[in-house]
Amino acid sequence: MTTRVNTVVVGGGQAGLSVSHYLTIHAVEHVVLEQADLPGDAWRSHRWDSFTLNTPRWQSRVPGARYGADDPDGFMPKQEIVAHLEALASRLPVRTRTRVASITPDQRGDYVVKIDGGETISARNVVMATGLYQTPKIPRLARDFPAGMLRLHSDAYRNPQQLLPGAVLVVGSAQSGAQIAEELYESGRKVYLATGRAGRTPRRYRGKDANWWFAKMGQYDRTIGELPSPQAKFAGKPHISGTKGGHTINLHQFARDGVTLLGRLEDVQDGIVKLRGDLYDNLAAADQAEAELVKAIDAYVARTRIAAPEETLPVLRDGFDQEILTELDLDAAGITNVIWATGYCFDFSMVKLPVTDGDGFPIQTRGVTRFPGLFFVGLPWLHTAKSGLIYGLREDARHVADRVAERADVRDSETRTAAPQLALLEPKRSRATRWADRVLTLIWSSALSLALDGFATYATEICPTAPHDRAHQANSAIAPTDPTPSQG
Repeated sequence: MTTRVNTVVVGGGQAGLSVSHYLTIHAVEHVVLEQADLPGDAWRSHRWDSFTLNTPRWQSRVPGARYGADDPDGFMPKQEIVAHLEALASRLPVRTRTRVASITPDQRGDYVVKIDGGETISARNVVMATGLYQTPKIPRLARDFPAGMLRLHSDAYRNPQQLLPGAVLVVGSAQSGAQIAEELYESGRKVYLATGRAGRTPRRYRGKDANWWFAKMGQYDRTIGELPSPQAKFAGKPHISGTKGGHTINLHQFARDGVTLLGRLEDVQDGIVKLRGDLYDNLAAADQAEAELVKAIDAYVARTRIAAPEETLPVLRDGFDQEILTELDLDAAGITNVIWATGYCFDFSMVKLPVTDGDGFPIQTRGVTRFPGLFFVGLPWLHTAKSGLIYGLREDARHVADRVAERADVRDSETRTAAPQLALLEPKRSRATRWADRVLTLIWSSALSLALDGFATYATEICPTAPHDRAHQANSAIAPTDPTPSQG
């Protein structure tokens, strides 16, 4: 069975729903295809129970979602994120349990979207909104850990209660690894943390949240052309947390609280983990990142004469007091659990066109590819530093939706006449209901645009099979000598 629709949006997360929101304003006939049972599945099914956004509410509002009075400087727990996405999706043409198998061009210049199960959709435009967090990345050396240990990726971690009794080895000290390690040791677990070169960002400084300073200083508006290299967009995220009302995460505090800090993993043989002796270098890198940010804020305050109280952040050195270990006996340390906080792989091979670069990242300009009608949205550094955040979706999603709307032509009228086919794509609604939805969407969009101007994120980790892996490994808790990891 083949149906026709003007535009297919692949992915029902915040990026896909944002594009759908703006396409609805443009009255462009479209459908959002989501493979999971419900929209927003990455937040619902792939984050731990206590997960909280690290960006304040003022930069975490999805375009088109309806927000009441709230604490703009507070942080959303994942349940709140999911609720907003589900409410937004209920007003948009979303199909769930629909996995796209391939996207190929046809002879007419349209795209054939094949769906698992045999259905196909012919579309004038396709918007890829699947993001980069697709498949958990687990290194090959994971298979060499003792069989009786519980081995989880952070994607599958939910809470301390799901682990076996005993100590925990957390591999990776960027945002996910550091936050999970903190939760575990605060629950009473003995934690060993294998560190990388991820930096540290203070949650607040001189009276404002760090993200407020990033926005004020224009850091979120930096364009991809300002990066030192194309691979820089994959840098690991710094230590910071939105839990407990938002707080700073400091590896030195971890050491003070009893966490054993380690260098990067190099190998594991017969229950003995081989470690690189770079712990102090990793700690110094985190300290330096914080020092450089503080220096930049101080210089900005001095230059602009903005009102901001003087502040000196606490200086902790506890991590440097720990012995550098080059080996760790898992049995002697009582370690029964390993959590891999080692990032994710991405894969756009479903698009049967030469649309990615040597790193596997889409070749595009502000989400627009050289193939007419093929777009990407919701990726880090798609255009600016905030592109990978919810905060950057208003600009990126609207830009892509505008380009889709510009391609509307006589084929749109052909699509709109295919009412029996389109009925399969979208639940039936009266003309009055559709008109009311569009008016409400437009009102909410206008209001939110005023609140969202100006802020948002760090990039993500990707499959180490890509050529850039050696550069990326500098931020990893797995030493570069590790064999090519699997995507397991």
